[in-house]
Amino acid sequence: MKYNPLLSVQSHYRNWIAEHYEKSAEGKELQKLKNIYCGQRCFIVANGPSLRAEDLDILQERHEITFGMNRIFKIFPETLWRPTYYICEDELIFKDCQKEIAAIPALEKFVPIEMKWFHDVEISDAKYFHINYDRNKDFEYSFSTDIPHQVDCRGTVTFTCMQFAVYMGFTEIYLLGVDHNYQRIIDIDGNVVEDLSAKDYFCDGYDSDIKDQVVHDMGNNTRAYLDAKKYCDESGRTTIFNTTRGGKLEVFERVDFDSLFH
Repeated sequence: MKYNPLLSVQSHYRNWIAEHYEKSAEGKELQKLKNIYCGQRCFIVANGPSLRAEDLDILQERHEITFGMNRIFKIFPETLWRPTYYICEDELIFKDCQKEIAAIPALEKFVPIEMKWFHDVEISDAKYFHINYDRNKDFEYSFSTDIPHQVDCRGTVTFTCMQFAVYMGFTEIYLLGVDHNYQRIIDIDGNVVEDLSAKDYFCDGYDSDIKDQVVHDMGNNTRAYLDAKKYCDESGRTTIFNTTRGGKLEVFERVDFDSLFH
């Protein structure tokens, strides 16, 4: 194999990060998040087709703590809601949406330091974390309990949000808009399944620039969610509920969204 100096540099930095990131200035900033919401609840808002602006309005009116992700800003014209925290780890989204992400008025934005160092992502008010792609260096269940050290990557930013929420001390996590289904998927048995009648996201044109390139690995996502549930069940500190209206995610106990506000 031909020597690639760029890959060599990246490998060097990744090895350094794995050993020392929690001691860096960025890591010390993340340490301040530990258990700041003990005993409280939060909502992780994904971008599935079931997501409704009216539900986000309720979250805004009730001052709920929320996590938004990826291209969630595309629903902003329909609601006054804005996420308390925002997370994105997708190089393709950063490639086209840095301006929109920078404008999100979240309390904090979380971005992998690898995006800054290797992909020229610069979000001035972001807090940067190390994202671990090496499954040999995962935490148990591949669910990080030490965010300043690393966040384990499982191919779905919803899983990343779960790790942040648990580290921040939330005892109840509610998923909203996690439909767990797309037009083109790989199922848990490794089969490619296509259903062109399905809708991928809450709006048309959400990812029109890359849509034809993407086959969503829902089998991988399902395994990640099963691991998250197992960690939470065995730790006894946090419970994850699914308040999505419909969808195909059955890993977590279903709770009616409206019942939470009666």
